[in-house]
Amino acid sequence: MSEERDPPPEPLDAGLYIVATPIGNLGDVTRRAVDVLGRCDAIACEDTRVTAKLLRHLGISKPLWRYDDHAGERDRAKLIDSMRERAVALVSDAGTPLVSDPGYRLVRDARAAGIPVTSLPGPSAPVMALTLSGLPNDRFLFAGFLPAKDKARREMLAELAGLRATLVFFETAPRLAKSLDAIGETLPDREVAVARELTKLYEECRTGSAAELAEHYAAHPPRGEIVLLVGPPGEGGTSAEDADGLLREALLTHKASQAAAAVAKATGLDRKALYARALELK
Repeated sequence: MSEERDPPPEPLDAGLYIVATPIGNLGDVTRRAVDVLGRCDAIACEDTRVTAKLLRHLGISKPLWRYDDHAGERDRAKLIDSMRERAVALVSDAGTPLVSDPGYRLVRDARAAGIPVTSLPGPSAPVMALTLSGLPNDRFLFAGFLPAKDKARREMLAELAGLRATLVFFETAPRLAKSLDAIGETLPDREVAVARELTKLYEECRTGSAAELAEHYAAHPPRGEIVLLVGPPGEGGTSAEDADGLLREALLTHKASQAAAAVAKATGLDRKALYARALELK
């Protein structure tokens, strides 16, 4: 008597499937993600070696097509053309695709070409860090990576200073100290959180002032991927200390009148009062 076998899975409809993958712990992959990865025709990914490791863990073998920061219009055109007859899954090295990566261009062009687009929810480091931190999460802004250069980093923080929301950034371990210093100078008295190695063995989420965290990580150099969070201004709006920090930063490159105008625009504070304070700080 021959052994009965399960029928092969139904093929997926042609189109683009955005699939979130684990950010560290492979146990976080969803059943739906496994189903789509197992039934799709090909997978577009940042690094074929990283995605191949995940597929081996899942017992899946699929053609892997590289699609990363260096992909151009020709690469996107080829992918989109293939999606007219094939189901193509898009994954990042970890987490939800399109979050701080260029995949949005592929989605935009696919939609413009009439290609069906489906997104599967799953792991996301910014959202996980926000829930761990204890910082207010009714309003938050994810702003990707802070700039690498000191001046640009401080300018971005000054630009976001007046936003009444928790700020969420990606950061690298080697640059964490400079970012904490910039936050301490530009956004004093804000609560800060450093979440790193999320879902992995040495996961931690440490909170405190920027100065306290800078002191800790100077003594205990961090490793791994980091999400850096900055709490919103207090209930009374931008504090005097925050305003002074912003003015001092602006005065490094601007006249007092220009510095006051920039800080007023960022915070909504009175320009004349800021100008008077800028003259005192010079």
